[in-house]
Amino acid sequence: MFPLLSTVESFHSITVDLEDWYHVCGVKLPSGIEAGGRVVEATGNILALLRRHNICATFFVLGSVAAQYPELLYKIADNGHEIASHGWSHRLVTELSHDEFMEELERTASVIEGQTGCKPVGFRAPRWSLSRLNTPWAFKILAESGYLYDSSLTPLPAIGEPNGPRYPHIIETEAVNIWEVPPIVTKTPFINLPTGGGWGFRFFPLSIIQATIRRYADRGQPAVIFVHPRELDPEGPRLNLGVFQGFATYGSRTSSEDRLQRLFSEFRFKPLGEIVKTWQPAS
Repeated sequence: MFPLLSTVESFHSITVDLEDWYHVCGVKLPSGIEAGGRVVEATGNILALLRRHNICATFFVLGSVAAQYPELLYKIADNGHEIASHGWSHRLVTELSHDEFMEELERTASVIEGQTGCKPVGFRAPRWSLSRLNTPWAFKILAESGYLYDSSLTPLPAIGEPNGPRYPHIIETEAVNIWEVPPIVTKTPFINLPTGGGWGFRFFPLSIIQATIRRYADRGQPAVIFVHPRELDPEGPRLNLGVFQGFATYGSRTSSEDRLQRLFSEFRFKPLGEIVKTWQPAS
């Protein structure tokens, strides 16, 4: 059983994985590709959309991007959005040692705090690369570093924890406990569908996504949606990936903007950190 959380007003959360178009885990990039970044322009598209609908979101910021484009965090913070951590290098957590993971956290938090004056309290790993089975030590490091919540576990086949919980829950560590807040998935008799973001958010019928959000609300649970800047930059460049990885990374060329606008008109959203802070303390 999952606790009925204090989401009586049925607020949900839009989250943005703030990275550039070429940040794809496990792909060796051509030299000098960073000079062709589009993240500033693409993030501007997201900020404008959120501003038009008077919605504040959570931005999981890649530390290396924040350091390269310091004006980005100023713009995001000035618009009232939460700034959380997405690590530094976009390497999978499973590829990092304990010390490397800690260094990435500290380096990113230092940039975020230096630019905004606020320490991040939320974390999301690149490509959902945390799990209770393979990286239990990472949750302890997050909790000891002062993070209130993580949003890295997703109950989907092939990634994350396929049989993991679909709703927010507490992960106990030797230090203090930490909230885990997965993005939404749509349960079927066979598998969970990746309707909460990425290619699935653009591929599956919008009616399925809307119905899923309503089911979360009926259970008193916040529905978490995630997008990437490149998904509101449909004319942007692409890496030359294989068919399957290319589809998983980019989906179709269709922008997520129209779908987001439909959701913004039907549901209410606030930053994920604000929702988590309304719950009972995890410790």
